[in-house]
Amino acid sequence: MVAQEFTVDLKKPLVFQVGHLEEAYREWVHQPIVSKEGPRFFQNEILEFLTRTVWWAVPVIWLPVVCWCLAMSVQRGITLPLLSLMVVTGILLWTLTEYTLHRFVFHIETKSYWGNTLHYLLHGCHHKHPMDGLRLVFPPAATAILCLPFWNLVKLISSPTLAPALFGGGLLGYVIYDCTHYYLHHGQPTRKHGINLKRYHLNHHFRIQNKGFGITSSLWDIIFGTLPSKKSPSKTT
Repeated sequence: MVAQEFTVDLKKPLVFQVGHLEEAYREWVHQPIVSKEGPRFFQNEILEFLTRTVWWAVPVIWLPVVCWCLAMSVQRGITLPLLSLMVVTGILLWTLTEYTLHRFVFHIETKSYWGNTLHYLLHGCHHKHPMDGLRLVFPPAATAILCLPFWNLVKLISSPTLAPALFGGGLLGYVIYDCTHYYLHHGQPTRKHGINLKRYHLNHHFRIQNKGFGITSSLWDIIFGTLPSKKSPSKTT
């Protein structure tokens, strides 16, 4: 007797369904549904609420933290040129973090029930419903949790004077990333750089999904050889 292939019911909460797809999950999640109305994740209203974040919450919540970090380094005696250098370094380190997470964590291959479920919550939902405007940026509570290990790492590799500025620069890089990511999906850039960046990112969603892992820049794709070819004729999952 052949087991019937599992089918996801898009009219029901998705999170606890997708795990049942097992090995078919990867193909399913890379077949985008283009709709500004996102799916329901959970039956529970509180859990459902926590999965939705308006884009402007990111700068409103985190830019004051960036300013506080920079002010802390200033109070500890950092010079303005060194402060600027730490901010730029932090942003650059964020772009590498952005690329690394996107390539090696967000695009990890899964086939177990819980592996599929966690991947869908982390990034799969964005590839399945790329125009869901309330699930494009990272929820602030999750960002706060992830900030703790990064703050400890920055303290480990730098001095007490430099650490807040370096961390603030990295956090500013994150804010730029999330706002840019939202804009690339829902904005209409008119300048050449913005148009090219939007094309580059949407190419990752709809054409070659195993390349083009940068969001704010293609720098690390160029360095690590994952820049997609403009002449590639088919989508790769």
